[in-house]
Amino acid sequence: MFFLFNMIFAALSAVLDNLFGTTLKFNIPGQGEMLLPYGYFYFTYTVTVLIPGIAVGARRFHDIGKSGWWYFVIFIPCLGIFPFIYFMVKAGHAGENQYGPDPKA
Repeated sequence: MFFLFNMIFAALSAVLDNLFGTTLKFNIPGQGEMLLPYGYFYFTYTVTVLIPGIAVGARRFHDIGKSGWWYFVIFIPCLGIFPFIYFMVKAGHAGENQYGPDPKA
């Protein structure tokens, strides 16, 4: 549910940036001005949910019986995304594990 609401609010903040004209513009030498579809609302929202997003990811690893430090496997260049996705979609352990009770129980 966190991911669903995160995507909804991120899209809403991008829409607000476009409505209020707070999108970011920058110049690329030789190509001219480039306009990003994101701006101050989007970046403020992203920074606001950075720490809660990491906490939710660590909790997800605890659900499958792994340490929250496995979250940082995503920083392995090119290959880290594959185990990260696998761990995120893997079913959690039924019942209690070393990190606490099953949240679905």
